[in-house]
Amino acid sequence: MFVTNLFCKTHTGALAGSEVNQTSVLWTIRGQNATMDCRHNMGTSYYQMYWYRQLPMKTMEIIVFTTTGSKDHDFGTFSTEKFAATKTVAEQGTFTVKHVEPGDEGLYFCAVSAQ
Repeated sequence: MFVTNLFCKTHTGALAGSEVNQTSVLWTIRGQNATMDCRHNMGTSYYQMYWYRQLPMKTMEIIVFTTTGSKDHDFGTFSTEKFAATKTVAEQGTFTVKHVEPGDEGLYFCAVSAQ
């Protein structure tokens, strides 16, 4: 059995009193799915969410851009066979790494923005 660790960065927003919070550390078994949650208290105008990752010794990369109410999230060059995201309300979203493998270990984090 292989256990991997997906570190998730928590960020406090730049606006006074605003916060963006997410799952802090996630351990999972090889082959299982790993789902991270991201929430903020910045209001419904912040309905855009970005999920990033940084693998060891690599540069940061954006995996997916999501907006509230859209099921067609922008995964760019990343496969929906490997990653999934949900964004049903402005203040919350989830991101899933499917069938986790050792190469998925890294830092994952979310960011939010208004249009």
